[in-house]
Amino acid sequence: MPTSTHEFVDRYLRESAEIALATSREDLTRVIDVIFEAYRGGRTLFTCGNGGSAANASHLACDLAKFTWVDGKPRFKAVSLCDNAALLSALTNDVGFNRIFLEQLDGRLEAGDVLVCLSVHGGSGADQAGPWSQNLVSAADFAQKRGGKVVALVGYDGGALRQMADASVVVPLSRAGHTSTPHVEGFHEVYHHLICERLLELCREA
Repeated sequence: MPTSTHEFVDRYLRESAEIALATSREDLTRVIDVIFEAYRGGRTLFTCGNGGSAANASHLACDLAKFTWVDGKPRFKAVSLCDNAALLSALTNDVGFNRIFLEQLDGRLEAGDVLVCLSVHGGSGADQAGPWSQNLVSAADFAQKRGGKVVALVGYDGGALRQMADASVVVPLSRAGHTSTPHVEGFHEVYHHLICERLLELCREA
């Protein structure tokens, strides 16, 4: 029998509760520590992602720059690499989509800066256009070679970004072993709001 809408809503919310409870507190703590260390050092945070994760990356950069304001304290320096459509299309046209984030970091990223990569699959898997999120993987590799750190918010098995990152959080599976792109992208928003609210507290205490 087809699932009723009420049953679907109930299942989705139950899975969301299970995912929240299964999320690694230790991994989130490590991500916050890396980002706050960069803030205390006056470093810049760059964010990037594709598709829905690009929107999440823009939102995260906004919240890092604005939500964390504390009067009389230095402000976070946060930049989304997803927001300039003209630049993104020019880079795609001239050097290829796999380099759209790397080329923006070149000449801007300095040692101690942090690149935050948001990706559902973390650079694993492929579709009609080839391997997913290789622009994130190449940017992460570039950042680390230039002395930067990489934070990854990912899903499924975390992919290459999970293996590369200095700190990462993977959206876990539900108890039934289920996940989905909506779950992953939705929890990336939950995590990023949690991260920013804790950073605000830390800035107040600093």
